[in-house]
Amino acid sequence: MAASLEPQEQGEALVLVRRQRPASRGLLEMLKTRLTQSCTCSAPRARALLQDLVPATRWLRQYSLREYLAGDIMSGLVIGIILVPQAIAYSLLAGLQPIYSLYTSFFANLIYFLMGSSHHVSVGIFSLLCLMVGQVVDRELQLAGFDPSQDGPGPRENGSTFNSSEVVLGPGLQSCGRDCHAIRTATALTLVTGLYQVLMSVLRLGFVSTYLSQPLLDGFAMGASVTILTSQLRHLLGVRIPRHQGPGMVVSTWLSLLRNVGQANLCDVVTSIVCLGVLLAGKELSDRCRQRLRVPLPTELLVIVVATLVSHFGQLHAHFGSSVAGNIPTGFVAPQVPDPRMMWRVALDAVSLALVGSAFSISLAEMFARSHGYSIRANQELLAVGCCNVLPAFFHSYATSATLAKSLVKTATGCRTQLSGVVSAAVVLLVLLVLAPLFQDLQRSVLACIIVVSLRGALRKVKGLPRLWRLSPADALVWVATAATCILVSTEAGLLAGLLLSLLSLVGRTQRPRASLLARIGDSAFYEDATEFVGLLPPPGVQVFRFAGPLYYANKDFFLQSLYRLTGLDAGRLATKKKEQSLEVGVDERGPTDGKNLASVSSKARLVPLEVSFHTVVLDCAPLLFLDVAGMATLQDLRRDYRTLGVALLLACCSPSVRDTLRRGGFLGEDQGAEDEQLFPSVHSAVEAAQASHRELRVPTPPSSRARVCSKVSPPFWC
Repeated sequence: MAASLEPQEQGEALVLVRRQRPASRGLLEMLKTRLTQSCTCSAPRARALLQDLVPATRWLRQYSLREYLAGDIMSGLVIGIILVPQAIAYSLLAGLQPIYSLYTSFFANLIYFLMGSSHHVSVGIFSLLCLMVGQVVDRELQLAGFDPSQDGPGPRENGSTFNSSEVVLGPGLQSCGRDCHAIRTATALTLVTGLYQVLMSVLRLGFVSTYLSQPLLDGFAMGASVTILTSQLRHLLGVRIPRHQGPGMVVSTWLSLLRNVGQANLCDVVTSIVCLGVLLAGKELSDRCRQRLRVPLPTELLVIVVATLVSHFGQLHAHFGSSVAGNIPTGFVAPQVPDPRMMWRVALDAVSLALVGSAFSISLAEMFARSHGYSIRANQELLAVGCCNVLPAFFHSYATSATLAKSLVKTATGCRTQLSGVVSAAVVLLVLLVLAPLFQDLQRSVLACIIVVSLRGALRKVKGLPRLWRLSPADALVWVATAATCILVSTEAGLLAGLLLSLLSLVGRTQRPRASLLARIGDSAFYEDATEFVGLLPPPGVQVFRFAGPLYYANKDFFLQSLYRLTGLDAGRLATKKKEQSLEVGVDERGPTDGKNLASVSSKARLVPLEVSFHTVVLDCAPLLFLDVAGMATLQDLRRDYRTLGVALLLACCSPSVRDTLRRGGFLGEDQGAEDEQLFPSVHSAVEAAQASHRELRVPTPPSSRARVCSKVSPPFWC
């Protein structure tokens, strides 16, 4: 058929002329072409590949010192100042020494500067990932014979815990203390997590993270925040209790706290109350004066400096038994390859870490890209975050991802490009080389206060739950189920439960979509739901049915039930009865009959009405996203049953993909004429065609003319 750029007029109607499709290439030929393009090596292709893998080589050439440098330096300094206290504090969550958190922050900022595609995202330590890493570390410490609750110098431990508590372990772990075994576990977990993310990027699986819906992520953040808060209560109170693992960790921790609350350290309790008050007041002041303040108040840094001075000169650890951070060495530890055997042990734990880190990183990158008018590549973000985990794993670092709070601070302080990450890394490097030992007398209760206050944003998400319920009860159920499972069972179980429930809600929405009958809006050519609007005019003799969803194997029965219920005609049952009666009548006609048999035949014939209240059913296929094999068979059976009852089935507003499926499935017939008799570009054109055909059949015509009418526009049962 010749191609046409515009519809041609035929009488008074508009006829759409389909474009001739190009000949499709075979699978082998297509694969050969793509392999040839991928394997072709040239200088421009190598340059483009390098720029894709390392975006800094592209945007650095366009960097404007006058326009961008001041904002990048300011935001980098602010983020660096925030990173130092948070890195030291989040080491409590991960069950590691503070020096490893500083390593993690340093390497993550440098690598994302080179490979990240988002200008405003801050990649580094994230409380949720620290919690998940800490749970794996605690489990492996228990299996190795260590006590995870001994994570800092206590009343009778006046030294550093760095590489202490040496015990005899299995082969390859001799003379490796608690902290050594903990960082081995964390680096192995981080390397496997990064490898998963890099593999997802290579396989172009950046879309997978989109299946973690926003209600799921919010519920997960809420549940994980309650878990984090619970884990820090023992530091706030100065109580030494076991670090519980496994299902019900939150409940078990609360029970242990209630049993041991009488052993609380008064110094830690007073310190926690004062620090919480100062930190919360500083956060509220920063929020209220956000428009006036050029940079947020460095409340965390101020609290850490003052608390360290008070603890050092007041000898709080020696006099009151307050737990402190301990010795923080300077410089870098020699790189080390993560333990392969440990990597196998934590391979399953790394799956949840990779999914959560990827989902938060991609969603934050897309959010900031939309708000600032540029685009990011999801697969490149996966690669960047994966490399932020793979490479630092050899330098005693643990899992990282993008973080919302620090990203918002970067944006508010004038960040323009990823160069601000280099400035932040320089601040962390200064602490690593010079200032780290100054924090050895810092109380762990102060670090716990910083962690708890940082959870404000996630805990406040519960305020949006009523609005979410009004907007979508299914999404609210996902939120509640994810948060509750995280709290009552575990964070991994919460993530899995939320993911499964999100998929089930999606399937449920497509399995039972809204179905309705449409009526005409006055004298216009538009049709709407007759139950939603008043004053609509149903077309005489025609039922217009809309099914707002795909038609596939899971909802084909609901499709038929809705159609039969709304039209008042069970076409499948009545067509079957009519066929059975025809067979019985045929048998009776061939055999001897008497008065009793005639009465029986006439009573059976009255079981099915000879006429129905409508002559055509029009399916509005505009919301019909796709058809599968079961959906195609349903439409074919429906058309056959309607023909048996003398009712026509027409389709309107079919998308190109649905038309192709109908054509390949043999629903439309072989020639173009048969297709034009069944498919219509609008509901109104289908209704008009059905009514015109019905009027022509009701007008007496010569046999030859009647045959022409039937062959042109009418199904066989009308003739």
